[in-house]
Amino acid sequence: MPESTQSSVTLAEVAAHAGVSLATASRALNGSTRTVKPDLHARVAASARTLGYVVNAQAQAVAKGASQTVALVLGDIADPYFAGIASGVIAAARRHRLTVTMATTGWDAAEERATVVALRAQRPRAIVLAGSRHLDVAEEALLDRELDDFRAGGGRVAFVGAGASAGADRVVNVENRRGGRDLAVALTALGYRDFAVLAGSPLLVTPSERVAGFLDGAASAGRAVDPESVLPGPFSRDGGYEMMGRLLDSGRRPDCVFAVTDVMAVGAMAAVRERGLRPGADIAVAGFDDIPMLQDVHPELTTVGLPLSAIGERAFELALSDDPSALADPVLGTVVVRESTPGI
Repeated sequence: MPESTQSSVTLAEVAAHAGVSLATASRALNGSTRTVKPDLHARVAASARTLGYVVNAQAQAVAKGASQTVALVLGDIADPYFAGIASGVIAAARRHRLTVTMATTGWDAAEERATVVALRAQRPRAIVLAGSRHLDVAEEALLDRELDDFRAGGGRVAFVGAGASAGADRVVNVENRRGGRDLAVALTALGYRDFAVLAGSPLLVTPSERVAGFLDGAASAGRAVDPESVLPGPFSRDGGYEMMGRLLDSGRRPDCVFAVTDVMAVGAMAAVRERGLRPGADIAVAGFDDIPMLQDVHPELTTVGLPLSAIGERAFELALSDDPSALADPVLGTVVVRESTPGI
């Protein structure tokens, strides 16, 4: 039987003090599917208190089949979007007296699957996947197989944004496509006619949905975006900087540039300034997410606001809920028009 590594008192000593078997003491303190009689449970608990025995959480995880942790899988913790979601997950976990284990995958599908395999070995109660799903069907199928095996063992899985597997009934459905569409409609209403899109990775679901929505919105307003003006690239601040630089260096100068994340938009504004132009005045720029750091960005960035911390909290609650349908309402973004798109 496992013993505590957090105290000099062993489980065997507690069992001897209580006058019970080691197996009974383990079931009483570490948990078990076999019930311990109330009088024996009370004796073991009293002996543990008297001797100063500290229960080993790892031993409890082995006995119960699950630890006191929830695993959170992110694309990049340095990205304020994921940091916001993580803060919500951690806040919810604290209320439930659970610990969050975080891992990042760097947008790599194979790395994400390997991360899930490693996390399963730690027996978390649930795994929350907050990174964008991938459009690589074969790799997603392999990931879904790992997640299905985890569910079969009693684990819970929740997604933020999109869940591709048949068993993905626990999804915080962020309306990325609708947010992109609403932003395009708002920008055309401000008078913008000529758009370019910094699209991020075409292999990820989240940026692809945002781009598709934006293109739909622009087309519905009679301002269809030229496919040549939709630029793929890294889903990061540096990606936005590089894509914007390539766009301007090619001689293209659109009225307005939409970047599929705020951090990409921040990178794009840096590239605009380096070429002697003024973001918001010479070229309008818009993003998506409304991350907290935008308070320090000038001009203030037009964006689609998402309640990132609340999304993280809902993902946590959804992962542990016995009734996921009660948390199934989609999360809608809100278009926030600021100085970076003053209108024409």
